[in-house]
Amino acid sequence: MKTRNVIIIGSGPAGYTAALYASRANLEPLVIEGHEPGGQLTTTTDVENFPGFPEGVMGPDLMTNMKKQAQRFGTEFLTTHVKDVDLSKRPFSLKCENGDEFLADTLIISTGASAKYLGLENEKELIGKGVSACATCDGFFYRDKVVHVVGGGDTAMEEASFLTKFASKVYVVHRRDTLRASKPMQERCLKNPKIEFVWNSEVKEIVHDETGVTGIKVFNSETNDTNLRETDGLFMGIGHSPNTGFLKGQIDTDKAGYIIPTNAPHPDTNVPGVFACGDVQDSYYRQAISAAGSGCMAAIRAERFLEDSE
Repeated sequence: MKTRNVIIIGSGPAGYTAALYASRANLEPLVIEGHEPGGQLTTTTDVENFPGFPEGVMGPDLMTNMKKQAQRFGTEFLTTHVKDVDLSKRPFSLKCENGDEFLADTLIISTGASAKYLGLENEKELIGKGVSACATCDGFFYRDKVVHVVGGGDTAMEEASFLTKFASKVYVVHRRDTLRASKPMQERCLKNPKIEFVWNSEVKEIVHDETGVTGIKVFNSETNDTNLRETDGLFMGIGHSPNTGFLKGQIDTDKAGYIIPTNAPHPDTNVPGVFACGDVQDSYYRQAISAAGSGCMAAIRAERFLEDSE
């Protein structure tokens, strides 16, 4: 079995940028794209904060172009999912869901983090049509509109605070009567006149028409009543889950599962020859441009690592 110079696990802005840089360095990278080629941006509509597109760009179009650019320089793509890796020795070994097996001298992990959703009917179909898990990405589209945020932790408070820059009113729906967020985050939101809390409540249904979300049905556990609340947007503030389960503890992660860089700002992990980029190691910024930048860094580090190993 031929040993690859570099295999990139995952796609999205981080994986595709890593592929671009690795292929231009003649490393002949293989990208194993995963179950969602292109990552979370393939489920969004307008992307207005990626440099170089003054009129904005559709998320799927941006990802398609990034992939084509990497292909132009010789990147090979495989649409399957890595189910198992052995990082105990180099070359590293990978087993894929489709039965393929590979060896690699270096690995770049760009598997991202998946936003947590409520599991409601039509929830995923309405992403980009009133449902969002990223206020920084989509807040601008809700200028002077009414929005609801679900959650009671730091993520929800961050989303709510950011949305007050645009929305006329932000309601936070929380299933308890106290918040889990840090005290400073709580105080900031509780003092904000644009934010109002809907306590002891859970969203049970998303109401929509052909244009998108028009309201939500909310159940109150104290009164046992379910009420329809009109809204222009529903933001999920219940966190993200980094896609690191397949690593089976071979890479150091924090309590939430995000990969911990061991040589920051470099994207090195605790396993020499394994690098991480994008949202799988970034719970703070979670932006397409920062993911792309870290993909560039990971590819350059992999190239230097291979040079030093010769």
